[in-house]
Amino acid sequence: MTKVGRNEKCPCLSGKKYKHCCALKDQGKVQQQSVNVTLMGGVRKIQAHAESKKTASRELGVFFFYSTALGDAWLLEMTACDCVQVAREGVALEPPIDENSEVIEINYSHTFAIDNKQLAITDYADKSIRILSDAPTRELSAALRRIRKKISSNQLPSVHLPNPESSISV
Repeated sequence: MTKVGRNEKCPCLSGKKYKHCCALKDQGKVQQQSVNVTLMGGVRKIQAHAESKKTASRELGVFFFYSTALGDAWLLEMTACDCVQVAREGVALEPPIDENSEVIEINYSHTFAIDNKQLAITDYADKSIRILSDAPTRELSAALRRIRKKISSNQLPSVHLPNPESSISV
């Protein structure tokens, strides 16, 4: 169960702050509400946007999702700069994610970096680098700053657990 902060983007993907969107209930009174959110639920939502070829971006804990007008969608993990593509040209890809109530295991395929206001991804397999020119780098940079302020270096070991099979546990 995750609580949405008043100043965070609304989980309904409207692009508005939560306090100006779904938090407004009962004739303008603001109520905090709990939202049951899963990583796979976030992946499915961003895949739906990609299938419709709509641009969208969303933060969920240490994760950032985005889709483009070309139908591509990515899941980025903000503390270790790992990522995986979850849709290509409007077609949802099967995400390499194993999620249960205790742990989330993701087999990432790429790392990412923002270089000269562009998103550069490096493939783990062949070390090739691609520039994703349609990525929302402004929103991504802001999300990186926010998330890195929230997660201290002391907390990182609890976010990233060692896994002998080369997938990252979050």
